[in-house]
Amino acid sequence: MRKSKNTSRFVFTEANIKSLSTPASGREWHYDTKQPGLALMKTSTGGIGFYFYKWHNGKPVRMLLGKSPALTVIQARDAIRKHLGRIADGGDPYADRQARRQEPTLQQLFAHWELYAAAHKKALSARHDSLNYANHLAKWGTRRLSTIKKTDVQALHSEIGAKSGPYAANRVLALLAAMFNRSEDLGYSGQNPACKIAKFKEQSRDRFLQPNELEAFFAALNAESPLFRDFFLIALLTGARKSNVMTMRWEQLNLDSCLWRIPETKGGTVVVVPLVAPAIAILKARQAEANGCEWVFPGHRRGDPMGNPGKVWKRICEAAGIKDLRIHDLRRSLGSWMAGQNTSLLIVGKALGHRTPQATAIYARLSLDPVRQAVDSAAAAMLAAGKLTNLLTIEAEPVIKVTRDSNGYE
Repeated sequence: MRKSKNTSRFVFTEANIKSLSTPASGREWHYDTKQPGLALMKTSTGGIGFYFYKWHNGKPVRMLLGKSPALTVIQARDAIRKHLGRIADGGDPYADRQARRQEPTLQQLFAHWELYAAAHKKALSARHDSLNYANHLAKWGTRRLSTIKKTDVQALHSEIGAKSGPYAANRVLALLAAMFNRSEDLGYSGQNPACKIAKFKEQSRDRFLQPNELEAFFAALNAESPLFRDFFLIALLTGARKSNVMTMRWEQLNLDSCLWRIPETKGGTVVVVPLVAPAIAILKARQAEANGCEWVFPGHRRGDPMGNPGKVWKRICEAAGIKDLRIHDLRRSLGSWMAGQNTSLLIVGKALGHRTPQATAIYARLSLDPVRQAVDSAAAAMLAAGKLTNLLTIEAEPVIKVTRDSNGYE
């Protein structure tokens, strides 16, 4: 590396540096006589930068430390001493800089994560990851992984919690931690900045349709088109998740046996849902008008399932005067009404497809008959409370006959 003719050596002080003349063109280099390895470059525009300058392994190394006045002389000397210390320990500052330049960015890490998620996660979960990245992490996309510190993640977590709530903040934190856990695939061996950060406490939601809300709710449903009316009734009468009802196919249904086989749920397992008489009546009516469509609830575009009915749900709740009720609360409503009928919690879990390590073996031994009875009883109670009498008069032929008493199924 050739030195410029316009060079000088002096003790760097803030006053001495301030008194330097500005070159008419090009740049001038100056060297600190107090701290070997510290150089200064001043350009014709008046800009000043501090540099680390040293011959190392037979070649000159010149690396920018920072610009004045953001970086002071004292700070520049401290940085030089750290570089010299690394060299004394056998390190190579130049190689370290090259490695940082080649280090993956957060955007590159997320692109790798998307490939992993596509192969190992459900499509809905992968879409949620994409939304969380776009909404909260994309602004860090060009940052090298080593520049993302734990303090940055803590601040972001708090910011999201304040703006979007604890649940959203915790999901973004979990996504970032999972992404960094895969960073070794890209050659990055640094620490995970999202690790060991305390999550916000999440309040379990206990909202469900109350008895005094059902009549207005069913009245608002009846005012909608048959497509959306039937969709929300099936969601309520089966307790299935919104995504499963949206993608319900005729091939999954056995209306003669009153069964719906969901090939994959949130837990990644197959769930068989017993269909009560009102649900069978709704589905048979829809099947008569299916015209060969594979979806029970088709979307606007031919060949697609129903899209997110969020706007319709909002309209229904407003018409019924119901506040703070989500579509997922229909699932909770069935479970709550079943529990209100003194149904065993194990049967409630079986009906809703819940899985816990402790109860899985017991669930496997439960037949669908008591589950069907419990769902039937709860569904009848909800429909009666909502005065939806047209569905109360329908009876399905059960696969296995059971004895009834005055209170329903034994």
